[in-house]
Amino acid sequence: MRAHSFEFYSIALWGIILGRYCLVAGIVYWVFYSPLSQALNADKGAHPPSWRTIRHDIRLSAIAAVVFALAAAFVLSAYRHGGTRLYTHPQAYGLWYLGVSYGAVLLLQDTYFYFTHRLFHRPKLFSWLHRGHHRSRYPTPWTSFAFDPLEAVVQALFLVGIVFVLPLHLVTVMAVMITMTLWAVLNHLGPDRLPAVFPHHWLGQWVIGPVHHSLHHRKYTVHYGLYFTVWDRLLGTQDPGYSESLDSGAGDRTSTG
Repeated sequence: MRAHSFEFYSIALWGIILGRYCLVAGIVYWVFYSPLSQALNADKGAHPPSWRTIRHDIRLSAIAAVVFALAAAFVLSAYRHGGTRLYTHPQAYGLWYLGVSYGAVLLLQDTYFYFTHRLFHRPKLFSWLHRGHHRSRYPTPWTSFAFDPLEAVVQALFLVGIVFVLPLHLVTVMAVMITMTLWAVLNHLGPDRLPAVFPHHWLGQWVIGPVHHSLHHRKYTVHYGLYFTVWDRLLGTQDPGYSESLDSGAGDRTSTG
């Protein structure tokens, strides 16, 4: 890998992160919010997107991308100087470790996200750390990375810290980034864009999907996980009506948790 300055990494990575967000969110938005899709969902109680909210989400995402780019540039710079536990040779820890480390990072990130996310909903922190994301009561794919700047910093700290703790192949890190992007975009589709069978499926009871996360945007006091429902189940923040159809009248707009 050719060495570059921290500034070069920061600018290049900002473009890559923002471009990835626009590409993935844009494609998914076009598929699920196209005029044809809107017409097909017209009789299902689908909520039309607000362009004002979408513009807000894109602006917030562009700012969050700066934070993630700086964090990634720091990691690359540290890697160049041998300061991380990143490695490039697949056999260094065995091929089996690639899958194990990938799963471990997802579990650790989900845990970190759950507890920080729940903390963000405390009244004294909510307006500083998380209010911007919740401007989208009915989220769209553009909401997926609409983090308040301080929230983006907190989330970036995990991605920075993990490479100093666990040995991770660069491919594993890339796989985690791709998973995080796709998962975030899909979970912000809204409750009415995919078949309603998923929450009733056994996998839907353990893996977070659009309906699960949409309830969080509606009620604020439930569903704090990122990938899995385990912590919500264990700590009593799983909505008891999750597997039922979303009630259009539901919506506790308090910001405590």
